[in-house]
Amino acid sequence: MPRKRKTVHNALPTLCLREFMKHFVWMGALAGLCVTAQAQDQIPQYKFSTGIYALSGAGQPNSHGLDVNLRRTSDAGNLWAAWYRSPEQSVSQPRLGWDSSYDMTTWRIQPSVQMASGGFWGGSLGVETGDSWFVGAGFGRTNLHPYTNLNFDPNDAWMASAGYRWSSVQSLGFQIVRDNRQNPDQQHVHALYRMGLPHGQRLTVDVLFKSGLVEEQFTRRTGLSVTYDWPQFFTRVAYDPIINFTPQTMWRVSVGTRF
Repeated sequence: MPRKRKTVHNALPTLCLREFMKHFVWMGALAGLCVTAQAQDQIPQYKFSTGIYALSGAGQPNSHGLDVNLRRTSDAGNLWAAWYRSPEQSVSQPRLGWDSSYDMTTWRIQPSVQMASGGFWGGSLGVETGDSWFVGAGFGRTNLHPYTNLNFDPNDAWMASAGYRWSSVQSLGFQIVRDNRQNPDQQHVHALYRMGLPHGQRLTVDVLFKSGLVEEQFTRRTGLSVTYDWPQFFTRVAYDPIINFTPQTMWRVSVGTRF
C-alpha cells in the first residue's frame, strides 16, 4: 500500500500539468477574445487567474486540484467563469457567477449569484455602511446540490463585518461567517489587513480562525493567506487546515494577471 500511494503522488504533477494545459487552451482563447473586445472598448477590465490546490493529511491519499478563472468587470458588476478539476477525486465542475455593489445613499448593497454543473445554484446578499469606519451584515443560501466549495467559507451562513479604512489601499477589517443551516457549529473569523506599497503594489494578509465539528470532534485551527499585487499581476499563497471542515489540510498557490 505505501508503494501504491507513492506512485500516485509522483504522478500528480504530470496529471495536474495535463489538466492545466487542457483547460488553459480554451481559457486562453477566451482571454484572447476579451483582449480584442477591450481594444475596442476600454471600460471593461479582465482578470485571469490559475490556482493549484494540494490536499494532504488525516491518513488519506494526497490529491491535487486545478482551478482556472476569468473575471470581467464593468458597470454591470463582475461576471466570471471558472473550471475546477481534481483527477484523483474524479471531480470536474464548471461554474458561473456574478456580483456587484450598489450605493444607496449611506448604504452599499452587495448581491451575488453563482451556478455550477450538477444543478447547483447559490447566492448571497450583504449590506454595508460607513466610510472610514464601516460595518456590514449579510447572509448566503444554496440549494444544497453537490458543489466544490472554493469560497471555503460556509455558504449557507450569516455574516457580520466591521473595520477601518485609512484609504482605498489601506484597511483593517474583521468578518465572521457562521453556518446557520446544516452545520451551525462551523464558524470562520477573518482578520484582513490591506496595505498599499510604492509603485502601485499592495500586500494583503488574511488570518483565519476556524472552529467547528470535524468528524464529530470540536476543532479549532488557524489559517493564513498572503496576497501580493503588482499593477498587472498578483500571486497568493494560502495555508488552510481542516479545509471545508474535513480532516485534511490544503495548500493553495494562485497566480493571475489583469488586462
